[in-house]
Amino acid sequence: MRTWMVVSLLVIITLGLAASLPAQAPQMNSVAPDSGTVGTVLRAHGVSLGRDKVEGIYLSDHTLDMMVKVLSQSDDVIEFRIPPSVKPGKLQLVIKTAGKQVYLLEQPLYVTVEEPKETGEVAASSK
Repeated sequence: MRTWMVVSLLVIITLGLAASLPAQAPQMNSVAPDSGTVGTVLRAHGVSLGRDKVEGIYLSDHTLDMMVKVLSQSDDVIEFRIPPSVKPGKLQLVIKTAGKQVYLLEQPLYVTVEEPKETGEVAASSK
């Protein structure tokens, strides 16, 4: 009888702890390419990046957060395009979580947005 009480108590404690553990937070580990011009498609790799965990992606210069267009999304990869409103510079990736409580999670990844190449210079140099 005493053994059953101990086992029951352990099961109740284990279930209580498992229910209180937080789910895996979305996290990006790498982005390729790590630079490009407006319109360049980038792929961020990581964990818990599915639609049920991630609602949106932003590029941030720490003053302004610019939402990017997500082209495809799975649990370990998000593909997105650099938006036309972004100014050249080094920008940090930010995840907007999905769910009842929304969080903005700054990622340890940066993207360098480059100046667009002048089409006039290319045409002049090819003559």
